[in-house]
Amino acid sequence: MSTVDAPLIVEIAAPQTVESVARRLVRDPTVVFGVAILALVCIMALVAPLLTSFDPSSINPVFRNKTPGAIEVVRAEDGRQEELRHWMGTDSLGRDIASRVVYGARASLIVGVSVALLAVAMGLAIGLATGYLRWLDGVVMRIMDGLMAIPAILLAIAVVSLASAGLSAVIVAIVVPEVPRVVRLVRSVVLSVREEPYVEAAISVGTPTLPLVLRHILPNTLPPLIVQATYICAAAMLIEAILSFLGVGIPPQTPTWGNIMAEGRTLFRIYPHNVFYPGIFLALTVLAVNLLGDGLRDTLDPRMRKRI
Repeated sequence: MSTVDAPLIVEIAAPQTVESVARRLVRDPTVVFGVAILALVCIMALVAPLLTSFDPSSINPVFRNKTPGAIEVVRAEDGRQEELRHWMGTDSLGRDIASRVVYGARASLIVGVSVALLAVAMGLAIGLATGYLRWLDGVVMRIMDGLMAIPAILLAIAVVSLASAGLSAVIVAIVVPEVPRVVRLVRSVVLSVREEPYVEAAISVGTPTLPLVLRHILPNTLPPLIVQATYICAAAMLIEAILSFLGVGIPPQTPTWGNIMAEGRTLFRIYPHNVFYPGIFLALTVLAVNLLGDGLRDTLDPRMRKRI
């Protein structure tokens, strides 16, 4: 009598759709919390002029270093006096911190999203080429290893020092150290996928290189790239704040969370609100992006599906 009479049952994971991924993400409370915080920050950045009555760059030496909740009496255009409240206080130049924090969200989001898109696009192109073309792999990867050997902050400072200070220079400075990490990720996926039977079958029937890469290899790199993009976005926000805090990032006249903390650090012990509020917003935004990335990783990774 045979020891195994039952038929062999092989469990095949169903292909994931946008609806199934969204359904799993909604079930994760940490992802819901992260998306909610990120959505609030994005809305705050879009409707910044409606949330504050103060110009973020307006200097008022008479009303400087005021504690949160201080009320300033201003004269309206019709001659009447109006009371305006500084919910987060003012800095050493009399500028309203709340308005600077609200407008500073724009710079952080622009930097984070731009760096993530550029780094993923460039890293994807280079990674696909190096992973599929064996003769190109050795040369390109040695260059990537050299870039990764330099700390990201030092490399970003070096790139910014070579260009004039500004938003575009900061974005380029952060993209340069992030590209090698994306290249290594894409290359590792391509090296494993190109040995699959369906890829070898496509090669054997004479499928041209470009259609083969775009049709059979590229789709396999997208799930890990989406997750990596969220981590790059969060890291870019932190690096931008560090560069601004060090005085080599976006010019001080532009409100960013890093600039606000840099200007308030000299009087931190006396007026901690100058650093506390932008720091809280930066921490919450980075946390929200990381929570979204963790949720996407657990959802898109087939090995993690049963845990969700």
